[in-house]
Amino acid sequence: MSNNDFPWEIGIHDAHCHPTDTMASIASIPHMKASTLTIMGTRGEDQDLVQQTAQSLNVQPGQNDSSKRDRIVPCFGWHPWFSHQILIDSPDSTGTISQDITSDAELVSRKNTHYTAVLAPAVAQDTEFLNFLPTPKPLSQLIAETRERLELFPNALIGEIGLDKSFRLPGAWTSEELEGRDEQITPGSREGRKLSPYRVKIEHQRAIFKAQLRLAGEMQRPVSVHSVQAHGAVFDTLKELWTGHEKVFLSRRERERRQDADGAISEDEDEDDPGQSNLSKNASSKCSTPVPFPPRICMHSYAGPVEPIRQFMDKKNPSDVYFSFSSLINFSGVGSRKVSDVIKLLPEDRILIESDLHTAGPQMDGLLEDVARQICEVRGWELRKGVQQLADNWNQFVFG
Repeated sequence: MSNNDFPWEIGIHDAHCHPTDTMASIASIPHMKASTLTIMGTRGEDQDLVQQTAQSLNVQPGQNDSSKRDRIVPCFGWHPWFSHQILIDSPDSTGTISQDITSDAELVSRKNTHYTAVLAPAVAQDTEFLNFLPTPKPLSQLIAETRERLELFPNALIGEIGLDKSFRLPGAWTSEELEGRDEQITPGSREGRKLSPYRVKIEHQRAIFKAQLRLAGEMQRPVSVHSVQAHGAVFDTLKELWTGHEKVFLSRRERERRQDADGAISEDEDEDDPGQSNLSKNASSKCSTPVPFPPRICMHSYAGPVEPIRQFMDKKNPSDVYFSFSSLINFSGVGSRKVSDVIKLLPEDRILIESDLHTAGPQMDGLLEDVARQICEVRGWELRKGVQQLADNWNQFVFG
C-alpha cells in the first residue's frame, strides 16, 4: 500500500465531533469519506440541531433503500462548560431528580441565588455578569428532554458530559464583539471572548454529570466523557455509581466449590480460565432492573497520564471504558510522547479515533486519517489491520 492509499472502504468512524456548531458545513457530510460521525450535543443551542441533522441524513423509519446507511449517531447531553446553566431542582432521597418543573417566574427569581451558589469566586456583586447569564434550566427538564430524544433514536448516545476543573466562563459580550460575530456559528460557545474569573464549582458539575450518567444507565446508552484536570474526580464519580455492581471473579477453587454445590458449571464459567468473570445480577447490561451507570464509556481525547488508565481498566468495573484520540489535542506539541505511552498500554479493542472538529468536510476527513495513521504507527499495526480494529472498536462501543 502506498503512502497515499488509505482504506476508507473498511469504515472510518469519528467517535466525537461537533459539526452542528457550524451548520453551513452539514451539507458536506454526504460527500465525506468518513462512514459515520458521532455528533455531540453540549448545550441548549445545539440539542435540536443534532436531532435535526440525524433526521435529515439518516435512513428514516419505513424507508427500505438498502443502499442507504446512517451517517450520524446523535448524542444528547450537557457539557460541564455549561453546567452552571442548570438548576438542581427537587432531588428525592435517592438522588433522582423529580419531574416537578419549576415555573418560569420562580426560575427568574432564583437566578441570582443559583449563580451565586454554583460559581466561584463570589459573583453576587458583579451585576453586569449576572444580568448577562441566562435564566437557568431545571435539571429535571434537562433529563426529561434528553430521555425523549434518546427514545427517538435507539442508537443515540449521551454526550458530551463530564467534569472540567480548569475552564473559566467567558465574559459578557461587548458591543464590538457582537457587531463582529460570525453569524454562521451556532450561538452559545465562547467565540473568542475574553475569559471571566468565574468557574463552575466541581460539586455542581458532579451533580449534573451524575444525573446524566444515571439516565445513561436507565436507558442503557453509552456516554462520551469530557475530563480536563479531573480524571480522579471522574473516576470517583463513576466508582460511586458502580459500587455494589462490580464484576465478580471466582478463583478455580471457588468455582469447583460452586460446581460441587450446584452439580454443574454455569455457562458464564470456564473451568479452563480461573479469571473468567461472573457479573452480579444488577451489573448485566441486559438486566431488567436499571443500573445507575452506562454500559460503555468513552474518555474523549484522553490527555491524562498513564496511571489513571489502570483504574479505569480494572476488570471489576461494570462499565467498559474506551479511550478516543484526536490529532488536534493528542498528537500536537508536548503531549505526543505522553499519549503514545497511553496508547501502547491500552488493550487494542478499547481505542477509538475522533476529530473533535466543529466543521464537517474534507478537514474532518483529513484529521481522521491522520490520527488513524498515528495510532497504527504507535501500536505497530499494519494500516489495514489497524483501521479494521478501530472500526470494530467503534461498532462495539456504540452498539455493544
